[in-house]
Amino acid sequence: MAVGHCAAGLLAAGMFAGMLAIAPLTAAPAQPAAAAQPATASQPATAAPGAPPAAEPVLTPGAAAARYPKNAAEFDEYFHKVKNWGRWGAADELGALNLITEAKRKQAASLVKVGQAVGLAHTPVTETTSDNPSPFEHTMNRGFTTDTYRVSYHGYAHSHMDALCHILYKDQTYNGYARADVNTEKGCTKLGIQNMRNGYVTRGILIDIPRLKGLPYLEPGTPVFVEDIEAWEKKAGIKVSAGDALLLRTGRWARRAKTGPWAVGRNEAGFHASVAQWLKDRGVALIGSDVALDVTPSLVQDVNLPLHTLAITALGLNILDNQDLEALGDVAAKQNRWEFLLTVAPVPVSGGTGFPVNALATF
Repeated sequence: MAVGHCAAGLLAAGMFAGMLAIAPLTAAPAQPAAAAQPATASQPATAAPGAPPAAEPVLTPGAAAARYPKNAAEFDEYFHKVKNWGRWGAADELGALNLITEAKRKQAASLVKVGQAVGLAHTPVTETTSDNPSPFEHTMNRGFTTDTYRVSYHGYAHSHMDALCHILYKDQTYNGYARADVNTEKGCTKLGIQNMRNGYVTRGILIDIPRLKGLPYLEPGTPVFVEDIEAWEKKAGIKVSAGDALLLRTGRWARRAKTGPWAVGRNEAGFHASVAQWLKDRGVALIGSDVALDVTPSLVQDVNLPLHTLAITALGLNILDNQDLEALGDVAAKQNRWEFLLTVAPVPVSGGTGFPVNALATF
């Protein structure tokens, strides 16, 4: 990606499309017999060749923590139960964005009381680590007055938004479009990030599970269930409603600062797949976290990133991955306010599977 006077040249050369749109479309993971794995450019569950090894063994609560859906067959049943396909018409490409009404935006704007803004993007990680096999590259151009950025942003390090063409299930995207009709070498013909041209402006809610449990962070492998979300609602004195954006803080960046990077793709705290029905019932319009949303290992046998698949492909929910929610948590705790105006505005790359973003929370 180039910034300043270099942008036009790189866009014409195709580097921008190659890094941000085309590469993810060519990586289609193998699918188990009972349920298709998500077609995603997120980094694989094991570290990429050449990346440092995992810093520690995989942590998981084990099979005792599993609940419906527990396996690929149950996942398939659950997927078809919760999906929003056709809800906003056979030609819909916005998905849960439809839940953000003019009234919701006005309500969100009324939340700004002190005018304090908090950026949610983590500083780009430029080192090769176990959680970042594709570092952000920054090169100064001749004369040192312009520069070039290069980033393969899907994965577990860079703050970004996923478009609705980023994840597929059994060769279909959100709203039932066929892979062959959407995901092409030149970009997504439908459901691309260009549909976010006007951005998101809505009420954001921070779900801070470490604070709920009196911990600095959750250990990798810790699942977050519906009862945890509702316990947080009670503690924070807030209730999730239609059109809201949910941001889950697991404390990933706080843990990384204390213990160092680890292979997050193999082992992360996050939502269990069973929360999908609750997300639909509450009318959540956008969801994100400081990792990649899913608890890993997923506790759903033979299904990788089940909530990513349920959110994007079934519900039509865009995802904000790898957000830095540490400062947001501190500001929210200081003000004892867990709701705020959330603004997200990715660059509308035609056919893009997503885009790096710096979402803003304003109190």
